[in-house]
Amino acid sequence: MTATPTSTRSPAHWREIGFLADPDKRMLIDGAWVAVLDGRTFPAVNPSNGDELAQIPLAGSADADAAVAAARRALAGDWRRFSPARRQELLWRLADLVDAHWPELAAIDSADFGGPISRTLASRPRAVGLLRYYSALATQIEGHTPETSLPADHFAYTIKQPVGVVAAIVPWNGPIGSTLWKVGPALAAGCTVVLKPSEEASLMLLRFGELVCEAGFPPGVVNILTGAGDAGRALAEHPGVDKVAFTGSTATGQSIIRASAVNVKRLSLELGGKSPQIVFADADLDAAAPAAGMAAFANSGQLCSAGTRLFVQHEIYDEFVERILTFSSSLVVGDSLDPLTDLGPLVSRRQFDKVAGYLDAGRTEGAELRCGGRRLDGALADGYYVPPTVFTAARDEMSIVREEIFGPVLSVLPFTDEQEVIARANDTPFGLASGLWTRDLGRIQRVSRALAAGTVWVNCYLAFDAALPFGGYKMSGYGRESGSDQLDEYLEVKSVVVRA
Repeated sequence: MTATPTSTRSPAHWREIGFLADPDKRMLIDGAWVAVLDGRTFPAVNPSNGDELAQIPLAGSADADAAVAAARRALAGDWRRFSPARRQELLWRLADLVDAHWPELAAIDSADFGGPISRTLASRPRAVGLLRYYSALATQIEGHTPETSLPADHFAYTIKQPVGVVAAIVPWNGPIGSTLWKVGPALAAGCTVVLKPSEEASLMLLRFGELVCEAGFPPGVVNILTGAGDAGRALAEHPGVDKVAFTGSTATGQSIIRASAVNVKRLSLELGGKSPQIVFADADLDAAAPAAGMAAFANSGQLCSAGTRLFVQHEIYDEFVERILTFSSSLVVGDSLDPLTDLGPLVSRRQFDKVAGYLDAGRTEGAELRCGGRRLDGALADGYYVPPTVFTAARDEMSIVREEIFGPVLSVLPFTDEQEVIARANDTPFGLASGLWTRDLGRIQRVSRALAAGTVWVNCYLAFDAALPFGGYKMSGYGRESGSDQLDEYLEVKSVVVRA
């Protein structure tokens, strides 16, 4: 299945993106665009071809101090007097700006981390919808008046207040979506934010920062600190940060948990996954095969919710494998700015080397490589391209089946019955997402309840909506993003007792 060209023109080359005309970028701190204090920078590289896109400030602990101080000043300043309606107005204005500039934002994202332009352009309704959803939540912050057993001359009620300064640390594999998942509810709640992008994909967030300023948010309400792990660590440890909202690896999440103890920060963590998909013999195979394949290959497999363990009932196993192989061979791998591309490159040489190691491990451990499994050469030799890769004859204990690869690698495993596959699907330290393919309504209810995952997609996959909470069980983290409950992640509850 080849992606159809988008009706919105995208740049044929990254040099057509106006934001990249000036290759020297700055950070946003206290409403001003500034360099790091020691002047250090690092390159942003286009993974499609190895071109350098820009030089990005490499922040250190002193820069983190400046960003947190700006956020704390803003928290104590005019921003705390903004009414819910004013916060709502600013968020709606920001949504309008994101909507108006979406082709540019999508092109920056695609050039910076390698997501196909067809995919980044298509995520526009979700991105804009998230901001508008959060703008509505700004006016829905409510306390309550419980009936208490206190003496009759006592009156009690609760109020909700912003948690304070939020460090929003976002990954490289979906910069705009992860940014809005964190910044949107934080601003709706009245918090201030220090936004830390991944060093692998910082450019879109800097352009987003320009739109934040244009929307009229006061200086210091949103700050953008670029850099590597040192900058993120400084925020996680900083006593002036009240909450960390993080999306990334489980190992980094564990480090943030340890660092948060310095002032017992609030945390919401969306971490790794090794999500199962289960295809029963009664499934609509015409619909299930391409959707199950894309569940593993979308974004070149660089999704925490990727469905990379595909369990197929033994009666249809051989047929379904052939369908998956046919679908995989139809996908177009290419430059991220080409509208015909289905799969772009991996984000970096480091990520490519990691995925290549798993490809070698799969073969060494005895799995059968059925397609893909090698770096592409020829016209794509300068990029970090891995084609859709399918292993069969894999076992549950193999590293390609148990560990998060973050590449376009799918293991297809046979199963016999419902109880067996539930046990095997749940036999993982992760619990972020899962997929179920069947026409049996009773089975849908039983298996959905039994799967230990924060999301169960039935006869679909990667179906997100602003109203639906997303997050994980077990080592996939805690807290939720999207949905009305997410706002509480950014609010403190205070009880007030009044004696007349």
